[in-house]
Amino acid sequence: MATIRVRNTGQVIEGEPAVKAFLEDNGVYYEHWTLERIPADMRDKFALTDDEKQRILESVQDDIERLAKARGYVKWDLISLSEATPDLDVLLKKFEQVHTHTEDEVRAIIAGSGIFVIKGRDDVGYFDIRLQKGDVISVPENTPHFFTLTEERQVVAVRLFIDPSGWVAHPYNDPAFQAQA
Repeated sequence: MATIRVRNTGQVIEGEPAVKAFLEDNGVYYEHWTLERIPADMRDKFALTDDEKQRILESVQDDIERLAKARGYVKWDLISLSEATPDLDVLLKKFEQVHTHTEDEVRAIIAGSGIFVIKGRDDVGYFDIRLQKGDVISVPENTPHFFTLTEERQVVAVRLFIDPSGWVAHPYNDPAFQAQA
């Protein structure tokens, strides 16, 4: 289950109702999927072939289509990051830069864990949301954020897009981010 840490106060928010309320108050969409439909041999597997990725996507197709219909997403894929990913550290350095997009950035965590660092309301500042298996988040367009892995260093996630070509990161230089790190 997701947990939040507000960087400038150290406040920790836990429990689905409290997490969801905090995120809604900061313009971020959140829901939780049950994942028992994923084939047993695909659960907690991080080095995936294209066929295995397709099997996972097919197993959560109903959830994907429901979310896509409700929020306007037209394309999705599945990513897997782990120690088996070539140049993982280089890739993470690229991810760990505050940026924005011209559309939502959506992740549905299928296995492993990750952290979004998101700029909330002015009175909140930046907060970290640690996502676990089943957590689904949509960071709104033009919201400063970045995504990284937890100390576990592995995640499998569905990404959903409004623009079929995917999203482009626009760097966001924010001195307040450095102050709250």
